[in-house]
Amino acid sequence: MCRPTEFRVTYAINPWMDPTRPVDGARALAQWESLVAAYRALGHAVDVVEPLPGQPDMVFAANGALVVGDVAYGSSFRFPERAAEADAFAAWLRSLHVEVVPATHPAEGEGDFLVLGHVVLAGTGFRTSLAAHVEAATVIDRPFVTLELVDPSFYHLDVALGVLDDGRGEAPADIAYYPGAFSLHSRRTLRELFPDALLVTRDEALAFGLNLVSDGLNVVLPQEARTLADRLHQRGYRPMPVELDEFLKSGGSVKCCTMELHA
Repeated sequence: MCRPTEFRVTYAINPWMDPTRPVDGARALAQWESLVAAYRALGHAVDVVEPLPGQPDMVFAANGALVVGDVAYGSSFRFPERAAEADAFAAWLRSLHVEVVPATHPAEGEGDFLVLGHVVLAGTGFRTSLAAHVEAATVIDRPFVTLELVDPSFYHLDVALGVLDDGRGEAPADIAYYPGAFSLHSRRTLRELFPDALLVTRDEALAFGLNLVSDGLNVVLPQEARTLADRLHQRGYRPMPVELDEFLKSGGSVKCCTMELHA
């Protein structure tokens, strides 16, 4: 995770961003610290990266790389405003003795690559290119499944689909997703791969409910996603709502703030 001490909305590169809406920096930091505390209370380790000066979106650490084991596929940001983040996250990962293979095509880390035990779901359409899916598959030892995003409000895969259980334990893999974010072909793919997936309404998705982090039981998600939290509880999960509405001003929430280091 990356401290939001540089967090601002100074440009607009997605439909959620409006530079005329000021960010409350102190409130954003307090909310981020509450998310860190929630992870640690659940027993998860949290490593913190210090942001580069003048990089307001570096708080969205999920976009920094795709990490599985001791290998990472680095990022290459679509917009020049975020370009400097790629090298910063790569340097940090190398300090942890992770081999980082730089992306040579537009690729935005776990924003568009979601890891399950048996497969990586790979988003494209707005930020990450199809060529990056092919390249990433030469770096990460998992099959990759391409999913096409078609609604600009859901510009990254991690705001259109959430991994509830990665399938590495006793339970099968389980996901939730908003069908309207995907092309018809990709909806068909998701139905075939995950026939029992939790289908989410547009309102639930617009509350950034799918921008979640789950350990297979505890699901950390924004508190605005109340309806989805109730549905997750009915499904056998333990919702853990957190307040992160300052980050919605930049089109991000729980998962965007969290780079998961997958085994």
